[in-house]
Amino acid sequence: MGFIEEGRQLIQDFVTPEIRAIQARLDAIEKQVAALDSKTDKLDAKIERNQAHLDAKIDRNQAHLEAKIDRNQASLETKIDRNQAQVLDTLNRMETYAHVLERLARVESKLQSVA
Repeated sequence: MGFIEEGRQLIQDFVTPEIRAIQARLDAIEKQVAALDSKTDKLDAKIERNQAHLDAKIDRNQAHLEAKIDRNQASLETKIDRNQAQVLDTLNRMETYAHVLERLARVESKLQSVA
């Protein structure tokens, strides 16, 4: 056997089985990566579904709260308007009473000056 043939035989005897073992390991790792990719895809899909569900729930709650706020705001505005009208009415009556008291004081003054 020549040197080249011995080199070939050495490669076939030692290196080729190692390459096959490494290839088998790589195949096993690729299967594991594929399995993990599949799991990751499933989890991503589940997360997206949950996110969509939560977004819808948040939108419903937000709409409900906005409607409730609008109702409360309208109620408060009505109460404020009613209270403002009552305050203005009271002020008008107080002004009227002040005029009546002034007139009464003038009448009393005239009565005292006549008597």
